[in-house]
Amino acid sequence: MSDASHTQKMTTAGLNLIQQALTVYDRDLKLAVCNRRFQEMFDLPDNLVTLGADFADTISYLAQRGDYGDVEDLDEFVRTRVDQARAFEPHYMERTRANGRMISVEGTPLPQGGWVTVYTDITRTKRQEELLRARSAELSDQLSGYSEELTATNRQLEATITALEEAKRQLTASEARTRLTTEMMPAHIAHVDAERRYTYSNRRLTSVMPGSKSELIGVHAAQVLGPQPWSVIGPHLDKAYAGQPSVFEFTHDPSSRRIRVALTPDHSTGGVYILSMDITEESQTRAALQQTRRREMAAQLTSGLAHDFANLLTIILGMQAKLQRMPLPGAADELINATLAAARRGGSLLNRIADMTGHREHEPVATDLAAFLSDLGPLARSTLRPGVSFNVTNLTDGDSYLLDTGMLQDSLLNLVLNARDACGEVGEIELIARTVQRTWIEFTIIDTGAGFSEQALKHALDPFFTTKGGEGSGLGLSMVYDMTKLAGGQVHLSNTDTGGRVTLRLPLRPVNLHSAPGLILLVEDSPDLRSTVREMLREAGHSVIEAASVDEALSLLSELSEISALLSDISLEGDKTGLELIASLPAGHCPAYLMTSLPPDDPLHRAATALVPVLRKPFTDAQLNALLSTGLPS
Repeated sequence: MSDASHTQKMTTAGLNLIQQALTVYDRDLKLAVCNRRFQEMFDLPDNLVTLGADFADTISYLAQRGDYGDVEDLDEFVRTRVDQARAFEPHYMERTRANGRMISVEGTPLPQGGWVTVYTDITRTKRQEELLRARSAELSDQLSGYSEELTATNRQLEATITALEEAKRQLTASEARTRLTTEMMPAHIAHVDAERRYTYSNRRLTSVMPGSKSELIGVHAAQVLGPQPWSVIGPHLDKAYAGQPSVFEFTHDPSSRRIRVALTPDHSTGGVYILSMDITEESQTRAALQQTRRREMAAQLTSGLAHDFANLLTIILGMQAKLQRMPLPGAADELINATLAAARRGGSLLNRIADMTGHREHEPVATDLAAFLSDLGPLARSTLRPGVSFNVTNLTDGDSYLLDTGMLQDSLLNLVLNARDACGEVGEIELIARTVQRTWIEFTIIDTGAGFSEQALKHALDPFFTTKGGEGSGLGLSMVYDMTKLAGGQVHLSNTDTGGRVTLRLPLRPVNLHSAPGLILLVEDSPDLRSTVREMLREAGHSVIEAASVDEALSLLSELSEISALLSDISLEGDKTGLELIASLPAGHCPAYLMTSLPPDDPLHRAATALVPVLRKPFTDAQLNALLSTGLPS
């Protein structure tokens, strides 16, 4: 016998031992529970004490038998009693049955609908009360009436107290659920009173704005937030107290995070509700999207002009070539060569403009920063004069990060070249890498050159601005700015006591390149390729189970719950593809990845990238490990 069945039988036996009749009807007025005393008290047939019996049928049976006295319209009487029951309100009443017995009826609603009713035979109690009235000359009729009223009132009061206790329990549970919901939200939710002191807060303030006080109930908002956040939030809070709601963003200097704050006046108390969210990643993505749109607009504006200028330069170069072949005075050769050099320089400038405005995607990959900086050193030193040194200082914690290594390398080399030109024949250049408040990864180039002029600090990031005269194109720092903004980052120019300083900040995205070994389901229809990929996975410490078709893979997934990841080709054995395999995976499935040799513009390839990360063949074991560790194809 199961524990549930045993418990049910014990409960039924207990209910049958009590002297009162008891019923429980559900929200649909169907009998859910009753004891044996209920059938005995009202002499009911078995069908009316069977679970699921209709309340209306029971009322109709009792009314026809005369338990409710003379009933002129039976249907109307039953309908009225059913409507009263559906109200689910606590009640207490006493009535005399057709057999002369008197009963009390006490009903209490249930929180999920329906009610529980207890019927007590009070015939003996009533007779004793009548006997007491007859034999007690000392008691007046009025005192006896008060006693009866008090008894009835006490019974009604007990029913009301029961209902209030149940309501209190429900309110307490509702409050607990509400508080749990606010604690789980990734935002700080708070209320400040008219004195700007916190009266309520969930425990999210320090995670949204690190450095704030954690114990804040009863504390003034200025003390909780700190000087810089309060200088921004305070004026908006004043407007909220004046009845004006607001939503605004600001940079939280202690953590370098971007914060969005919503203030809503509380007219009932004179306070203000506060909602604060960390939107650093959103603002970084927004900045990258804005830069992409700017590039697209710049490309549209310049492509036509560049085409026309390229045609003109081609004509100029052709005409100058003809002039070179003509017998002209010696002085003409110098002018022709200067014109050719200027035209070629113009062509080179057009190419750089095309590179700057042309389509380029930000493609971050899992990058070992220490190895990246180690490789950058020889590249940078090869461009420097003998008297100029270059040093790299890595102050990060040695983790790997998601970075577009191509863009970052181009940007840093460009800055090193600018620093070299600023240093002249002798100088020092240093590259410092560090993390800032777990929000940014920062690269700073410092040189011992002349530094930036006031004009350069304002305009150096503008296209075509240069301090090198005819030797500069004015596009170097603009390209660095463009590539950094595409990544959602920032560029800052400043001077030190010994020279210039350029700082690049990129969104900090740490990754773990060393995924925990697991059981990988490899789905590939080519035996040779399956063998190669299997060896790659085993070298990384994974166990491997193999399949060649969608049906075989789904069967293994249903049988082996310990499978930690799925790696499948798009083209598989049979008439189903890897896309159909992904679509057939059950809810809450393990991480899934696809691999393919199809070109990126193939419809299947495009459809796959919309579902899961896709690894392009051929790939190395490092690229495969990066995919399984970060979920990003490298």
